Amino acid sequence: MIGKDLLQLRGMSRETIVEILDTAEQMREVGRRKVKKVPPLRGRLVVTLFFENSTRTKTSFELAAKRLSADTLSFNVNTSSTTKGETLMDTARTIYAMQPDAVVVRHGCAGAPHLLARNFPWRVLNAGDGIHEHPSQGLLDMLTMRDQLKSLDGARVAIVGDVQHSRVARSNIWGLTTMGAKVVVAGPGTMCRNELSGLPVERRHTIDDVVKDADVIMLLRIQHERLGRAVLPSPREYAAFYGLDLARLRMARPDVMVMHPGPINRGVEIGADVADSEQSAILAQVTNGIAVRMALLYLLLGSDERRPDEVSHGVD
Repeated sequence: MIGKDLLQLRGMSRETIVEILDTAEQMREVGRRKVKKVPPLRGRLVVTLFFENSTRTKTSFELAAKRLSADTLSFNVNTSSTTKGETLMDTARTIYAMQPDAVVVRHGCAGAPHLLARNFPWRVLNAGDGIHEHPSQGLLDMLTMRDQLKSLDGARVAIVGDVQHSRVARSNIWGLTTMGAKVVVAGPGTMCRNELSGLPVERRHTIDDVVKDADVIMLLRIQHERLGRAVLPSPREYAAFYGLDLARLRMARPDVMVMHPGPINRGVEIGADVADSEQSAILAQVTNGIAVRMALLYLLLGSDERRPDEVSHGVD
């Protein structure tokens, strides 16, 4: 069982991950219908509370809630009282008075969603907290990999780039290793340090060291907003040593899967021709993001009332 909240993939059981991914496969069918809506969360209120900018994650959660017939409320932090000095807890108390059923939180401080989960009764879904985790992104990435590889057990996944500051990398590493995958990472020393906070990964020095044997190559965006200072002389140098271009892609297996959580810096971590290639699964990640977030909302809010097969067939 998924529990009250979705805060991280670290410590999540293999059985729970499989349950989420299997449910997401059923939810994905809703998006293929002419009428893309089912009733399980009718009357429920889902609030999105984003203290950092987001396009894919925020809109994906909102669309997922609407496809399950929930009401949604987007809390715009940039025009809220937080700009006047209101604390996170005071903002949360205001939202609590609106009686939400679930709150999707993105915050620049690691642990912020955990704080809300401890202090409020509604379900909390972590949409990214500092450099800690981004669990729904990790889950949608695993669903995308499983679609092609059929099984994650024994898969070799290479994560390249700013691993040190990436919450996406952390969620993927914890989730993938739980599912039996082998994860190797590569990046500049300032972005991929030796210790990597004890994560269960192998570390390599350059992208050339990991692409040849990989079933999946995941490129990460440079986290400029979290670095505070320059860690490389230029994006051009980063692309030369760690970017995935066509020449490097030809070194990989013909059926290798190329992934990127977005937003993409074309010509830096990934070449434009690679991003648009047949091996690219970037758009599939976006599609699967809606299905995974539908599954999470359903399992947290609606699974006690309807079975997944009833949702799949739109039974009210």
